[in-house]
Amino acid sequence: MTHENTPATAPTAVGMTEDEATVEARRIIADAYRPAPETPTTYRDNAPVPAYGSTPPVAQPGRPPMSQSATDASVLMLSGGAAVSMTGLTAAVLMYVSQSANPVVCAVVFGAPTAFVLALAKFAKRAQPAPDVHQHYEGPVYQDQRNVTTTTRGVWAKTNNQQ
Repeated sequence: MTHENTPATAPTAVGMTEDEATVEARRIIADAYRPAPETPTTYRDNAPVPAYGSTPPVAQPGRPPMSQSATDASVLMLSGGAAVSMTGLTAAVLMYVSQSANPVVCAVVFGAPTAFVLALAKFAKRAQPAPDVHQHYEGPVYQDQRNVTTTTRGVWAKTNNQQ
């Protein structure tokens, strides 16, 4: 049965006639293409912020306020605890699953990377940045800001400095 042979009042699968379905489809399409109402999406308060107020500061949720060194130390302790927990859990699962793993071997295999990381962290903690150099001059000062390009080539090295 084609569309031309279908009478205009034939019921559709949902129980609407062809005319009712056409009217409903046009209503849905018109609703879809209707412009959206103007709704503000932002608000800017231009009132000046007071320099100070009478309300005391309130601790915010999350980590309590602390100094930078205390924050660094707590992060270091949290990350170290997480690393130790993961290493120990991995070793425990390996020993349980294999039923023949030697605890001493597991301690060496899983403890070596941890010891290496701890030694590396201790080394990095002792490394300090170069100190700031402050130079004070009296009298006229001439500053030379030339760039020197160095090229070294050959089996017997010959350095050519070009200014």
